[in-house]
Amino acid sequence: MIATSRDGTSIAYDRSGSGPAIVLVDGAFCSRAFGPMPKLAPLLAATHTVFHYDRRGRGDSGDTAPYSPAKELDDLAAVIALAGAPVTLFGVSSGAVLAARAAAKGLPVARLVMYEPPVFAAGSPGKLPPDRLAEAEAAARSGDRSTAVAAFLRTVGVPAFAIPIMKLIPGVWKQLKAVAHTLPHDFAVIAHSRPGQPTPDELAGVFAAIKIPTVVGAGGKSPPYMKHACTAIAGAIAGAELRTLAGQTHNASAKALAQLAVTA
Repeated sequence: MIATSRDGTSIAYDRSGSGPAIVLVDGAFCSRAFGPMPKLAPLLAATHTVFHYDRRGRGDSGDTAPYSPAKELDDLAAVIALAGAPVTLFGVSSGAVLAARAAAKGLPVARLVMYEPPVFAAGSPGKLPPDRLAEAEAAARSGDRSTAVAAFLRTVGVPAFAIPIMKLIPGVWKQLKAVAHTLPHDFAVIAHSRPGQPTPDELAGVFAAIKIPTVVGAGGKSPPYMKHACTAIAGAIAGAELRTLAGQTHNASAKALAQLAVTA
């Protein structure tokens, strides 16, 4: 199915289940065909009407240039409008920040659930990942998708030794490279938040503007800097609740994410 964004871009989506509406917002690389949401959607569809869409530039959605986070908010608004009533927004990683931007802007969102928004906060404890966002963005813009993927994965904490192994997993590296050109979209959404730096003022303003019930989830096995950031974000949103998913990392299981979404 297709929704049409404000600038005419086609946004592909799936609708399943019945009940209160929940819209799933993917993080970097992910889509209706790849990532945690394809497994999560059927679990939520048992009790909810689930809308899962391809962010612009991914899957079957268009990618009208030039890009801006405002256009991604228009895309999300077009999907939310299909529900006909305020929805729960459930975002993972950079998708969580996009969902937060939608809530702060005043889109018809009744409830916001974020899992590990990839935003760094001042005073992060423990070892930080290497800052290779600029390298990843430059490579993505130049068309060197393999370098872009590798640099991004290092920045999100994937060990250097794991990169060559990932390249050997059938289909995985190919899928990551296929959407590597959208990495600058994600960097813009998170306001280029970088390791070792305070939360960008723009995002601090976004979190402070959220006035709806909000839950921020963090993985119990995630690195200290990620837990620290989630704690800081929850503290910046009035009335927000911080939930820790025991035994989970940034790549949380669909079952754990479903429990976070429906019990929030």
